[in-house]
Amino acid sequence: LRHGPMKPVGLTNAHDPANKPYAVVQLRRDNALGTLYNIVGFQTKMKYGAQGTVFRMIPGLENANFARLGGIHRNTFINSPTLLDDRMRLKSRPNIRFAGQITGVEGYVESAAMGLLAGRMAAAGIMGRDLAPPPNETAMGSLIHHITGGAEAKTFQPMNVNFGLFPPIDVKGGRKGRKDRYKAYTDRGKEAFVQWLAGQG
Repeated sequence: LRHGPMKPVGLTNAHDPANKPYAVVQLRRDNALGTLYNIVGFQTKMKYGAQGTVFRMIPGLENANFARLGGIHRNTFINSPTLLDDRMRLKSRPNIRFAGQITGVEGYVESAAMGLLAGRMAAAGIMGRDLAPPPNETAMGSLIHHITGGAEAKTFQPMNVNFGLFPPIDVKGGRKGRKDRYKAYTDRGKEAFVQWLAGQG
């Protein structure tokens, strides 16, 4: 690894140029809000518990919250932030829509959700109506926002739904208040989704 993704070439410590690091870990911004970062080149077969233990040994990541942990897999996907609009149509050819995993979502539920949403949008279009995507506060809305503009196009990678994709919510309590924060995200998302559904007629 020290001669792969952790190779410390081309990096200079501005505070101490003579001090050369043994290895480095690169964090890549994963969403437009700057609330998610991806550890570059860390596909692994390690169990999730072990990953958390090892990654928290890295200086600066001792108190990190991990939205998802690494695995080894291959997904074929398009660069949706560049190619798709928020109705899941090709910007260059709006008569073509993409759905499911190829849009850059990860997971069975997420892929099915994007397929369902693309299907509903296509059906609405055939009937002469426009179906707006669900609000960003919902699971489906946060995913479609991520794949069609919320993610950095240059570093776009498939993503599961996770709380890091949702717009921030103000709940006090730090780590101890995590349960309350997640409940607040969920309650807000359910309410927004019900309102979105009601607006579909």
